[in-house]
Amino acid sequence: MDQAVFPVRWNVSAPQLIAETFSSRIWKVRLADGSPAVVKALKPFDDVADELRGAHYLSWRDGVGAVRLLGFDRHDMLLEYAGDRLLVDELNEHGDRHATDIANEVMATLRSPSDVSPPADLQPLRERFASLFKKAMLDRDAGVESPYPEAAVVAERLLTNPHELRVLHGDLHHDNILLGERGWLVIDPKGILGDPGFDTANFFYNPLDRHGDLCVDPERIAYMAESFAKTLGQRPDTILDHAIAWGCLSASWHAEDRNDADENSELAVVAAIRGVRASF
Repeated sequence: MDQAVFPVRWNVSAPQLIAETFSSRIWKVRLADGSPAVVKALKPFDDVADELRGAHYLSWRDGVGAVRLLGFDRHDMLLEYAGDRLLVDELNEHGDRHATDIANEVMATLRSPSDVSPPADLQPLRERFASLFKKAMLDRDAGVESPYPEAAVVAERLLTNPHELRVLHGDLHHDNILLGERGWLVIDPKGILGDPGFDTANFFYNPLDRHGDLCVDPERIAYMAESFAKTLGQRPDTILDHAIAWGCLSASWHAEDRNDADENSELAVVAAIRGVRASF
């Protein structure tokens, strides 16, 4: 969809392409009343179901802690405009702990109850970990020493004995939380069913350009673990286990793509989290 062609009934105008990823094109548009909105136009790709589950998640949240889904037409979503300020901007200007505190507030809001039944197509969290379990098995069978087999054991324990089962965003991090007129809102959910600890894990690995300093800082890792644990009513060591499992899952995706640099960068943060985990 190279041209900005949207459903007539949406009555949007002045499309401006503001982002493009492997899965979608993002347009800023104007609604009939002149206010801004966003159109997310999905491309045909293997994981389109991921994005569609996200639309169903947004419909279910109905604006509570997340952007509102204003329209949905096949593979196009009309979304509330979340704002220009990312949580990473808050981190850069006011510090990491301030950003982490906001992340906790956002997670608490997303945990608020809904009178509406959850989406029927939520992805079980275990399915999300398929690449980690595959990588761990390959390394074990080949006699390769790597962090993956141990992380697979951690993931299996977390999946078998969840603290609770909740509807999860599935991809919470500093670039998916924005500040607008309605406060801090999340975008780009995946729509997953699993332990809420999973939704804390990606924060440990963000911002992506801070793997070499901030993300490996033991004090930062410990603060995140303790503050997220308080928000979710879990133990800090359990939060760290989720972070270890997630980091190796993400690294396994990079391994599948033969992206050695990002795989090694991810695993370096995993090693730092493991070091902090040993003290809990």
